Amino acid sequence: MTESPDHETSLSSADAFVAELSDPGPGRGSLAPRAHLKSDAPKRSLDGEWMFRRSLSARTAPQDGWIHGAAASGDASSSAWSPITVPGHWNLQGHGSPAYSNVDFPFPVDPPYPPDANPIGDYLLVFDAEPQFLVSPSILRFDGIESAATIWLNGVGLGTTRGSRLTHEFDASAVLRATGNVLAVRVAQFSAASYIEDQDMWWLPGIFRSVTLEARPAGGIRDAQVHASFDAADGSGRLRVDVSLESGAEAPIAPNTDALVWAPALGIHGSPAGVEHVIAGVEPWTAETPTLHEVVVKTASETVTLRVGFRSVLTRDAVLLVNDAPITLRGVNRHEHDPERGRVVSLEAARRELLLMKAHNINAIRTSHYPPHPDFLDLADELGFWVILENDLESHGFEPVGWRENPSDVDQWREAYLDRMQRTVERDKNHPSVIMWSLGNEAGTGANLEAIAEWTHRRDSSRLVHYEGDWSSTYVDVYSRMYASVAEVEAIALEHDAPAPPDASPEELHRRGLPFVLCEYAHAMGNGPGGLTEYQRLIDESPRVAGGFIWEWVEHGLAVRGPDGRRVIRYGGDFGEAVHDGNFVIDGLVSADREPRPGLADFAQLTAPVKIEVDADDLTVTIGNRYDTVALDHLEFRWQLETEDGVLRSGTLDVPPAPAHTSIAAALPPEARFASVDGGRMHAVTVLAMLRQATSWAPAGHVVTWGQSAVQSVDLDAPAPTREASLAVNPPAVAADGIALGTSLIDPATGRLLRLNGVAVSGPAVGVWRAPVDNDRDVGWDEPELPPLADRWRDAGLDRLVPRVRGIRLDGDTIVVDTRWAPPMRDVGIDTSFRWHQTAEGLQLDASFEPVGPWLVDWARLGIDLTFDEPTSRLDWVGLGPGAGYADTGQANRWGHWSAGLDQLRTAHVRPQESGARRGVSEAQLHLVDGNVIEVRAHDAETPEQALIVTVSPWSRQQLDAALHADELAPSTRTHLSIDVLQNGVGTATCGPGILPAYRVAPQSARLSVTFVAQGV
Repeated sequence: MTESPDHETSLSSADAFVAELSDPGPGRGSLAPRAHLKSDAPKRSLDGEWMFRRSLSARTAPQDGWIHGAAASGDASSSAWSPITVPGHWNLQGHGSPAYSNVDFPFPVDPPYPPDANPIGDYLLVFDAEPQFLVSPSILRFDGIESAATIWLNGVGLGTTRGSRLTHEFDASAVLRATGNVLAVRVAQFSAASYIEDQDMWWLPGIFRSVTLEARPAGGIRDAQVHASFDAADGSGRLRVDVSLESGAEAPIAPNTDALVWAPALGIHGSPAGVEHVIAGVEPWTAETPTLHEVVVKTASETVTLRVGFRSVLTRDAVLLVNDAPITLRGVNRHEHDPERGRVVSLEAARRELLLMKAHNINAIRTSHYPPHPDFLDLADELGFWVILENDLESHGFEPVGWRENPSDVDQWREAYLDRMQRTVERDKNHPSVIMWSLGNEAGTGANLEAIAEWTHRRDSSRLVHYEGDWSSTYVDVYSRMYASVAEVEAIALEHDAPAPPDASPEELHRRGLPFVLCEYAHAMGNGPGGLTEYQRLIDESPRVAGGFIWEWVEHGLAVRGPDGRRVIRYGGDFGEAVHDGNFVIDGLVSADREPRPGLADFAQLTAPVKIEVDADDLTVTIGNRYDTVALDHLEFRWQLETEDGVLRSGTLDVPPAPAHTSIAAALPPEARFASVDGGRMHAVTVLAMLRQATSWAPAGHVVTWGQSAVQSVDLDAPAPTREASLAVNPPAVAADGIALGTSLIDPATGRLLRLNGVAVSGPAVGVWRAPVDNDRDVGWDEPELPPLADRWRDAGLDRLVPRVRGIRLDGDTIVVDTRWAPPMRDVGIDTSFRWHQTAEGLQLDASFEPVGPWLVDWARLGIDLTFDEPTSRLDWVGLGPGAGYADTGQANRWGHWSAGLDQLRTAHVRPQESGARRGVSEAQLHLVDGNVIEVRAHDAETPEQALIVTVSPWSRQQLDAALHADELAPSTRTHLSIDVLQNGVGTATCGPGILPAYRVAPQSARLSVTFVAQGV
């Protein structure tokens, strides 16, 4: 440390500062990294209100003696300063604007130089130090500063930081004083480090994690490392705690009698550190049984408390094992994000996130793409998650330039790579939840990655090493891929058991022997992700496929106030960025406010640790225990016989014991069988698996999963149940305003409805288009040569079919309307025949659809659209529910009788798009706010697969398509009802494969038969 004079030279010259920001090496002056320990040593949070000013560039940042506290003393320069909250980001507190990019750097690819347009933030805090910080050495700890910081205390330079999401500690002992300490931090938004911090998120500079002053007593515990393994063969655990002391050698000494280990529950009473203990019959740690044991390490001057979990991680025969048992990663990628505060996420908010994950059967987290807040892993240990902990490293912005000068393979970056990995491992090495260290993300290939893998293997052999970006996998312990297609995953799943090619290299043989992990898959952007079922089948069936991590957990929308004062969510490009990736940052299973999207429920059902198959004919239930380690004793199984009117009978199911990875059969009681005297025309048996007792993450009775028998129908040729009222059936009558069929009215010129059972209506129009979902707007990896689906649909005119009436005629008591619906500029169309007939229940429609001409594009859907001049209050239906579903989504839905209000009938996507389809509908009642009810009943819908798809929206598809943000949709006073017979899937083309062939709607013939039941009937 060097004393700085009081003039402009107190800071290095502007040129020297710029040069330092261009240094690709690690920061300077910080202490060696160590574990994040819970200690009784005095500590003081310096979080709160600081003073702040912003400059536009490194060259113009003032050199005015501010590091001595000039702003705090109220001199003339203080007018440039204003209060700011730490932790926080300055561009979310009124100083500049945020910017989002996925891959592209928002500056020239000119490594290691940052741009001249490089905002600089100066932070200033004046504080007093209590005596306990003066009688012993003290350190200043910074848990996160983006991107590059220079730190002074009382005018003395302590050092610099590089590695925004990494902890840096500085010795403050020789500088700290009792009163008037001036802590000055100059932060550059960009630096050489920005080239390896390109992590698909907002660029948010500032001191965004806590700042702490901590005393380090002589003889205190500088670092401690827990070694806690589990031997599944005899149930024993091995525990050793290595300790290094502040006054001793940096490396731990064993045995160390100056540091004593206490764990009375494990039979350890004041044993010297560094001694290994064998504990018989120990309860191991797993994500399902997160048993933690308190271990205390004491010296004469400090006590550290550790929470220890016994577990062993290894691979064998291409299978991922923990405690010698195979595990399945049912995971998500988690960024840290808060819609108001950016990457400042409180511990309470993080706990709520994890509870929501547990309640949705998520058991694994990849900390994309950096170490999380240090306290987050305490929660993961406590609640039980398998964690891939990722290094703070990504150089994705080099991919668009062919990976030229990629730091991963340039010698001058090696020390920075090693420093980042060392800080990652050392900080979090004591967490049992961490089972893999990830070298980083999307950083290409190169010797520097291999170097940090080698260091990590040497430093910690108890965990696996992960990296996806180098498919050769020579220096890692798992074969990892992102967004591999279903076909490719299937080939990988079979690869280990197939004979290797005769010319296979040692590297190839190594890769074939590794477990396979999908570190990212099923991009959850907008309405989606589609195609989860096929991935889950491979995960369930293949021992090699250890599972995967959905991209991603949370949408990164930022909340701002709109012109009218409403809180609205914004995405990339909304803040004037020249380089941005739009709403690609809105891609999560939950919204920025942690509201579950439909995909979360689908994922929960598909990945549930119990699989239930119900055979209502044989009265048998097959239950597969897919837990990694536990039996099913903690679950209660309940059966219920359901009809379209609701639950008819229910009871508890007796289930035999079922250890992990086994299946058992259970018998349904006779009363679960549908009887001829029971009311209802459709029925099914559902079995629910529920928690017997409350847990830390859900109450008793929480439904973990369910299984349902095939829906069966009573003889549909039998008469429908007699209704108390029925309509008088009269032949069609020509009136002044149209052709009347009972209380319905048809326009004689267009053949379209004017009134439906007395309710004003417009339609039906034929619909083969939908408001594009995000996945429709991107090129699928399976069709790289084709434009996005949305463009193909628009080019084919699917969004603007126009009718030409081919004839309107009377066939007995039936009005037949023949129409060709066709797009402009194209020689294709759809010939329809709508047959309208009045029955005792209401108005019956029998429609046929016949494609005409050489259609060259799949349809989004096929059905009819009706519009009512009143808004909707709710929809009741019999079919699949409670949520929405498309051809390749909706796995969380089961057959039953459901009801949803208007807000539940759509998903409030940040960028408006198609949502809310209810599938398998045999009957539905649409309640309008004026009291009118539009009731629809399907004909010949013996199974949900044969039934209708119903979508209700306040806005037309054209309105949804035109809006870029949800708040741009004006309040609606109308209801748009679609009744479809076919509907496309949604896929994951925003990043990954598009819609699988089985879920596409090729142009085809189809029929639709429904009755619009009159009110009061």
